[in-house]
Amino acid sequence: MPSFGISAAPIVLLLVSLAAVVAFVGADAISVLSPWALLTAAMLAVLLAACSGSLSRRGMKLGFCRNSTQIMPAVPMLVFIAMVSTTWMLSGVVPTLIDYGLRILNPTFFLVTACAVCAVISVLTGSSWSTIATVGVAFMGIGTVMGFHPGWVAGAIISGAYFGDKVSPLSDTTVVASSACGVDLFEHIRYLMFTAIPAMVMALVVFFVAGIMSDPEPAMATSDILDRLAVNFNISPWTLLIPAITLTMIAMRVSTLFTLFVSSMMGLAGIFIFQPGVTEMLLGGPSVGDYAAMIGRLLWTDTTFATGHEAFDSLVSTGGVTGMLPTIFLVICAMIFGTAMIGTGMLSVVTHRITSRLYGRFAIVGSTVAGGLFINGCTADQYISLIIGGNMFRNVYRRFGLEKRLLSRTLEDSVSVTSVLIPWNSCGVTQSTVLGVGTLTYLPFCVFNYLSPLMSLLMAFTGFKIKQAAHLARRRVAASA
Repeated sequence: MPSFGISAAPIVLLLVSLAAVVAFVGADAISVLSPWALLTAAMLAVLLAACSGSLSRRGMKLGFCRNSTQIMPAVPMLVFIAMVSTTWMLSGVVPTLIDYGLRILNPTFFLVTACAVCAVISVLTGSSWSTIATVGVAFMGIGTVMGFHPGWVAGAIISGAYFGDKVSPLSDTTVVASSACGVDLFEHIRYLMFTAIPAMVMALVVFFVAGIMSDPEPAMATSDILDRLAVNFNISPWTLLIPAITLTMIAMRVSTLFTLFVSSMMGLAGIFIFQPGVTEMLLGGPSVGDYAAMIGRLLWTDTTFATGHEAFDSLVSTGGVTGMLPTIFLVICAMIFGTAMIGTGMLSVVTHRITSRLYGRFAIVGSTVAGGLFINGCTADQYISLIIGGNMFRNVYRRFGLEKRLLSRTLEDSVSVTSVLIPWNSCGVTQSTVLGVGTLTYLPFCVFNYLSPLMSLLMAFTGFKIKQAAHLARRRVAASA
């Protein structure tokens, strides 16, 4: 095994590189340059392991298998999300939702409404990704038209979606967190409520106050947007059949990939059925070949509108699959970095140092939070982080007489909801691309996501609803004296 100093070097290089990008180039460039920082750090990890004699082919193979099986399924999902975003816009689903939202929603209560609606839908579907890629995109469009800062809108959407994902029994991350720690699913969710509900209530209060105090400056008048939507799209409640069927499939636990594929195909059919004007604009001619070329073009490349108003054109234009390619490249680079850290044993060395000298309830929970964030950054995947975190801290909690459900809750608080805040994590790059807002732009406004780990720390400090075997607690306190 490499030493702690050697093991920490790639992580330090990655953090320094990303900090330099933000300081000298700007936060907007981090999505472009972070893949190269990840690749450089991965190469350094392999080089140092080779020089120290700790590099093994078997270790790298196991690291690749563990990391790729968790991360690579995200690639086809990203492709289908791009197709859904494109077809939902061009079929009139998103324009209809924007039209109805602008007519119904009061700007004062927009942020808190977006957060609450995304939370409810995410609880029902168990998927933050699907919620953000569908309803979240519509709320993003409405908030943009109303003139809200994009960070506030994205923060409200992400906060609500990740609360629902966190507490829903249908959520895969909730299932992974409970099973990784050997806790019954519903016992895990009930215990999770002690941190999730206070964090969500505080987040809703923040978004409510922000809505009252904000004075958004719309890029164009609401009436102008409504007029342009009516001219360029057929606004009809029939288009909402597509999201209704999609959400029903998700709630019925149909495969996410299959659901997204069906949703994109329904959206594609909706372009021809509901939007003859858009079809005519995109179609190059009347032949079957022209239709085939149009379908391939709108799914693969960007589709732009030229109405003469920049804000409106930006709102309704789509990127297609090519717009998602930088995100896919970043996910692959993150997988390579995670493979290098796991395969060389460097991640094990660093995490062992974190858990080797722990005494006291607050120190253990605090180290779990820090360790969860650290692994999340190293592996760039929340599922791997939950599994490694469960394996890493399970014996520590057992030695101190702490409940397994405390470990599963702390991991959920520090891993599942913070993954979207890390620019190179698969969750961070996906939601940033889908919403069109940089990770570092929306990070300060994701109130629920950073209140969750803070609530875990507060509960550990106060000892609220935390049981510990008294004889083990006294033994550890005596050992630390």
